[in-house]
Amino acid sequence: MRIKLSPQRRDESLQVVKSGAVLTINGEDFDFTRMVAGDTLPASAITSVWFPADVEHTGAELVVTLTLPNPWNYSQEQAFPVDLVDVPDGPVVFPQPLPDPLPPALKVEGEIEA
Repeated sequence: MRIKLSPQRRDESLQVVKSGAVLTINGEDFDFTRMVAGDTLPASAITSVWFPADVEHTGAELVVTLTLPNPWNYSQEQAFPVDLVDVPDGPVVFPQPLPDPLPPALKVEGEIEA
């Protein structure tokens, strides 16, 4: 399976588990096991915001495009993701955001700086 990622600025989380040709996205199963070489499933036939493009079975592999939600602190890897190739069964690992910066120290009014 090849998973293409379509980045979009969103605060939602995306959790995907792959099991063969079944993707469980945020707890909802999407079963593509009936697709054979040459099949195309239009994105409009999938009732989920996570599939912005058609799902295709090229003969060599199943190709799925998923929306990749990018938080405010998104990384370059999230903004310009590479395809996930030969995705193994189990939790799908996506590019991670930059670490949250530490909040600035709050000054107490009237405090004298050393």
